[in-house]
Amino acid sequence: MRTVKLDRPWAWLAAGWDDLSRAPLVSLSYGVTLVAISYMLVLGLSSIGLFYLVLPLVAGFMLMGPIVAVGLYEVSRLHSEGRPASLMDAFAAYGRNAGQIAGIGLALMLMLLFWVRIALLVFALFFSYQPPTLEGFVNAVFFTQTGILFLIVGSAIGGVIAAVVFAVSALSIPMLLDRDTDLFTAITTSVAGVMANWKTMAGWAGLIVLFTAAGLATGFIGLALALPLIAHASWHAYKDIVGP
Repeated sequence: MRTVKLDRPWAWLAAGWDDLSRAPLVSLSYGVTLVAISYMLVLGLSSIGLFYLVLPLVAGFMLMGPIVAVGLYEVSRLHSEGRPASLMDAFAAYGRNAGQIAGIGLALMLMLLFWVRIALLVFALFFSYQPPTLEGFVNAVFFTQTGILFLIVGSAIGGVIAAVVFAVSALSIPMLLDRDTDLFTAITTSVAGVMANWKTMAGWAGLIVLFTAAGLATGFIGLALALPLIAHASWHAYKDIVGP
């Protein structure tokens, strides 16, 4: 376990960009697929009048990000060994230490469901269980005092959940891919690594939020680049802190 400097996230991003540049087809295929899924999610929820679930699910998507990125971690792992990477290599990554990776994936899915449930309860407390129209939802959430308070409370609760998930998964999933280890060891190592470098990792978490927000601000399109970059950089964060 290493203690790293506060500016290391920029080095991780630089290394992540190098991985992305060396395997643009694999990386951007992941990114474009995730953007397509995002659009289908928004359109699907809107078509059945559940568009008010878009906000919590978009936020919750960040909780599942580490498990979705396993294939991109594999690309970075292969590059670190001086080997090329293909889409088949990325898909095959889910077969490495499959049981343990599936275990943490299930845990993250349960956290996502928990977050969505909490978000719905908070929404009901501030508004009602009656689904609003799209125009009414936007006006109520973004242009009223109640809506602003709702966003503050929801963001605070979501932030706590996200912080827990980040500590548990930031280093554990790359470790499960990289080593033949068990879920408990990987999680405790991740939490210990994040706590030992809490200032640096807080900065890294902030950059992840910033890049993701920028991608969302472009109508999801920017996520095609932002998400693979974050994934590759996260691999280098793991190697930097946990070591070879």
